[in-house]
Amino acid sequence: MSEGVRRPARDAALALFLCGDVMLGRGVDQILPHPGNPVLYERTVRDARTYVDLAARVNGRIQHPVHWSWPWGDALPLLTAADCDARIINLETSITTSDDYAKGKAVHYRMNPANVAALAAVQPDVCVLANNHVLDFGRSGLLETLEALAASGLRAAGAGPSQRAARSPAVVPIPRTGGRVLVFAFGSPSSGIPYGWAATDDLPGVRLVPALTDAAADDLCRHIRDVRQPGDLTVVSAHWGSNWGYWVDTDQVRFAHRLIDGGVDLVHGHSSHHPRPLEVYQRKLILYGCGDLVDDYEGIGSHKEFRDDLRLLYLPRLDPRSGELLELHMAPLQARQMRLHRAVSGDARWLRRVLDKISRRFGSRVDLGPDGLLTLRSSSR
Repeated sequence: MSEGVRRPARDAALALFLCGDVMLGRGVDQILPHPGNPVLYERTVRDARTYVDLAARVNGRIQHPVHWSWPWGDALPLLTAADCDARIINLETSITTSDDYAKGKAVHYRMNPANVAALAAVQPDVCVLANNHVLDFGRSGLLETLEALAASGLRAAGAGPSQRAARSPAVVPIPRTGGRVLVFAFGSPSSGIPYGWAATDDLPGVRLVPALTDAAADDLCRHIRDVRQPGDLTVVSAHWGSNWGYWVDTDQVRFAHRLIDGGVDLVHGHSSHHPRPLEVYQRKLILYGCGDLVDDYEGIGSHKEFRDDLRLLYLPRLDPRSGELLELHMAPLQARQMRLHRAVSGDARWLRRVLDKISRRFGSRVDLGPDGLLTLRSSSR
């Protein structure tokens, strides 16, 4: 283990679970116990059940309705074994019965509120909502999403009934350390979030950062310092960048570094449909793009070179005092029949090679252990 990632004191470490996009709407919603209205407003697909049929053509028929835990599959025992202190996901689905769809958007995601138990099955501590699908069914759809999460005891970050609420962090108490994890979330127009979705003083919406400037990063850091208490660790969750490709834009790199320099402990990036590079900067972890975790894409044949059927669970352990990264393990999974399965050894090796290659720009290397988990090696910059 190199100097950038220190050997952990396991009993004292703060264990997190992070992932990218969780898309329980559309086709996934249709196989759950209470499928919602299947009508879609896409150019070529008008019924969400089409995505169930496409998946069946690739991996066989899905006998549905499935159990609430079905989409998570082999991720659940992995998370139980990891004994995480806080679980943070990007929920890229509106939980609503609203038909007020966002006109002009190519894709819309909604899950029937009666299926919210499928989200609760993974016991997320924070559902990040600052993304380009949470208002797919209007501001009324966002408000219903917030109500459904609150009724299930689930915290939200990055969107709210007002700008103040959208800017407020989700607060996760960590009883065994006496501290808290604060999760601040924002979205960037580069991920496809319309400017009109920004929360205002009197309108629901997302926390939108119009441009990834130094001034915007400094503003976010000032806000964090105003809220932070002794013993707190801070995570900034960012929905940014395009869906495909391994390159990380320089403005994202500069913004992430500025956040770490300003006191943030971990940057949790998402939007890409596949994993992007890893970096340890000033001994703090930056995930530039976590990739999708749950979706209904397996029957879609485009962009096969990126192997978006392969998914990762990110399991970092941090020093609870300094926020420095102690270790990062990643569990490779594969989506089949809209369910997560442990990746076979060949697929795990493929993920290791790709992630290792694209992360070298940031001084990071990736190993594959005998337990089938990927491990980050890095020289902190």
